[in-house]
Amino acid sequence: MIRVLVKREWRLITQYTTKTTSSHDRLITAKGNVLSCGNSILPVSQLKDICVPVGNANVIVPESNIILPENYTSWLPSPCTNTGKTISQYKKLSKFRLTSLVVVTTMGGYAMAPAAFDLSSFAMCTLGTGLISAAANAINQYHEVPFDSQMSRTKSRVLVTGQVTPLKAVSFAVVSASTGLCMLYFGVNGLTAALGAGNLFLYTSIYTPMKRISIVNTWVGSVVGAIPPLMGWSGCAGNLDSGAMILAGILFAWQFPHFNALSWNLRPDYSRAGYRMMAVTNPSLCRRTALRYSLVIVGLSLMAPVLDVTNYWFALETIPLNAYFAYLAYKFNQKSDSKSSRSLFRFSLLHLPALMLLFLANKKNWYFNKSAEEETIKNGSNHMVLKPSKTATSLGNVLPVAVAEGPRKF
Repeated sequence: MIRVLVKREWRLITQYTTKTTSSHDRLITAKGNVLSCGNSILPVSQLKDICVPVGNANVIVPESNIILPENYTSWLPSPCTNTGKTISQYKKLSKFRLTSLVVVTTMGGYAMAPAAFDLSSFAMCTLGTGLISAAANAINQYHEVPFDSQMSRTKSRVLVTGQVTPLKAVSFAVVSASTGLCMLYFGVNGLTAALGAGNLFLYTSIYTPMKRISIVNTWVGSVVGAIPPLMGWSGCAGNLDSGAMILAGILFAWQFPHFNALSWNLRPDYSRAGYRMMAVTNPSLCRRTALRYSLVIVGLSLMAPVLDVTNYWFALETIPLNAYFAYLAYKFNQKSDSKSSRSLFRFSLLHLPALMLLFLANKKNWYFNKSAEEETIKNGSNHMVLKPSKTATSLGNVLPVAVAEGPRKF
């Protein structure tokens, strides 16, 4: 019985019986159409159910005394000689750059909320959201290993190459998700924790399997990307209002030109792995959707000052930025080639941070020493009434505490 493992890749293999006299593992090298093993030659045709050609790679063949059926197939991780550093491996498992983008949008939502800035809740909200995002990305990679191995962009991921075992990946996800949710619930508030838990479920249990079923997965994924700014907003203000919906709407719309442009040049990979993406199943819809939602961003940016999220300078300052983004989406729609899609994708990486900075620079009201709902009503020169905020950012705000009012003039 021989088990064949191709170094640094995953392969769907068939176990087959052969005579083995040595008690040591043998090294097989693939050359052309045959596999050489010591003094014997094994035709490649004997290896059934191989997903892609083996190519020129070293194949490790450990001996086993276990007898399995001839039609037995399984996915096996390849041994990886370059294990690297543990921290680096888990950063890759958590998709550190994507998680960083999620954290940035969460911080933007917190900063834009109409409430006072609190360092402790800000830190808890930021770190908790980052841990939940890392857990979601780890689970996503755990489920997609067989498909990632067939894509050029993802075949070197740590689970595909065997640098991290599935057990370690799942353990990392469980610890990260549990810690992140506890931080959000006990350090921020229940609404933020509920949004985080819902987003984790949406990403891992709905979006991930739907990628192989329907193009609706892109809309579901856009909802996932729109929730982090809501978490930041609720973490600061304790509630969600129209301003939060403006931020979430912009993040939702931004996903389409960004991802559709990215997926356009990856169509062979997505097709080979069996993913149902618009760029693969309906290219014309892919182009139109990117253009439509780039125009939605223009409209939402103009609505921000109307809803008192920003001042009116914001609408004026974002016109050139959003107009150029829409122009690139229009070019992508008209002439969908690698150049136009790449230009749209690259500018999308600059567009979102620039738009968030303009949000912060043009915020309508800033609150430092008091919350947004706290009102001071002067009743003469020496008397006033304080109306405390409804935001529950600490235990003292949750417990019923009597509020003393100054004497009133009758």
